[in-house]
Amino acid sequence: MTLDWDGVTHITKVDPAKPLPDDLDVLKGTDLVIVGGSDDVTETNTLEAIRAIDDAHPSTPVFQEPYSSDHVSRETIDAADFVAVPAVYNGDREHFVGKHVDLFTEVGRTPEELLGAGLPVVGDFVASKGVDAIAELATSLIGEGYVVQHLDSAAATTSGVETTYTPEQVAGAALATEAFYGFPIFYVEYSGRYGGPEDVEAAARYLEDTTLLYGGGIDSQEKTMEILEAGADAVVVGDCFHDDPETFRDTIPMA
Repeated sequence: MTLDWDGVTHITKVDPAKPLPDDLDVLKGTDLVIVGGSDDVTETNTLEAIRAIDDAHPSTPVFQEPYSSDHVSRETIDAADFVAVPAVYNGDREHFVGKHVDLFTEVGRTPEELLGAGLPVVGDFVASKGVDAIAELATSLIGEGYVVQHLDSAAATTSGVETTYTPEQVAGAALATEAFYGFPIFYVEYSGRYGGPEDVEAAARYLEDTTLLYGGGIDSQEKTMEILEAGADAVVVGDCFHDDPETFRDTIPMA
């Protein structure tokens, strides 16, 4: 599947450790769903959330955004349209380099090697589907350049973030994302707190081909439009999807 970003302005972030709203019709109007989180997230509840969303809205693309390899299995890879892998610029080395090297080490091993091993989740996927699975998995992986800007958040704690970036540093990270690393997504994450348009404006001037996402504290139409008008391609809305579906509906841009 190739994702066309044209028209994607509203993304829902679903935490699989939290209950879904009783009526998933609330997702009508969102353009894409990202399933992922850190606290109490498992492969099982991730898969359940992906399948529930796909059953309710089969035409809406679903990303899995794992924070740990324990959240990934051949079933989640099959169920999601893409696996989005964050590279946190202001996090620790493990969350920018370490986990990615481990992942591709497993992807690069042959099924023959894996048959005598403990079959870790990615290796199990390759072994079960054969050598062609390497190409299949590679096409479903998407790199995300990530800046976490809320120190008192689970995302910051999990990723080892100890300092936030200035707007100038956010702009530098955006430029590196597009011009050096070639990731298709740059994500400014305030994780529950509204950061306003300043970082988005700083990043947007350096991005032409990379999709700019902003997440954090979006709980109204006004905030959605402020961030989009600042240059973001899409807002990412999470907390109020779980906590207040009516407020969530108000975050979806007017047609």
